[in-house]
Amino acid sequence: MSSPSSSSEILSAKRETSRLENLADLVFGLALSVCALSLISSPPHTPAEAQTDIIWFMFSFMILIHIWTDYSGIMAVLPIETSVTLLLTELMLFLVVIQPYLLYLMNQSGEQLVEYASTLYALDLGGLMVISAFFYRELSMEEKRLVPQQSLARYGRMRDLHFIFAAWFFLTALPQFWSLQIDGTPTRFYLWIGPLIISWISRVSTWIKGHAKP
Repeated sequence: MSSPSSSSEILSAKRETSRLENLADLVFGLALSVCALSLISSPPHTPAEAQTDIIWFMFSFMILIHIWTDYSGIMAVLPIETSVTLLLTELMLFLVVIQPYLLYLMNQSGEQLVEYASTLYALDLGGLMVISAFFYRELSMEEKRLVPQQSLARYGRMRDLHFIFAAWFFLTALPQFWSLQIDGTPTRFYLWIGPLIISWISRVSTWIKGHAKP
């Protein structure tokens, strides 16, 4: 039978986790709202500009939703908040908060400013993927026994996949992927779509396997 002190410590840890998850939900929701408001603050003058704004918002929306769902799923499995996950969460929320500002800068005129903002945006995306990878690493460590044995391989694959995504985004921050353009659009913008496509394919594949008949 657990002592009163140990029980109170567990309840306190659960309350801290709940508060942190609530804060994360608020930050993600706020970031999505600011991204939408940035479209209103700078109305387009041509249909082409409107299309570009919608594409940028859709991309940012999908990235934030991807990170948000990953984080929510991980926190539902992690039993108690640790100092490592707390630090990673704080860093993750910072990277999420500055995304709308970087997106706003990329919609401004001036090639030098857009290049600088897009480089920071690529680093921001890479940082978010690294943090997700470390979260999955926590779950995939067998000695910690945080998840059932049969789930270790799946979390290990997610860890590796997010490390690859991080390297991918960091690579696109190189100047060469700005200079090299396709129809006047820097290559890095096209390359950013790759991890999203791979991620959705992986999710659909996992869902199909989970619902397949034995």
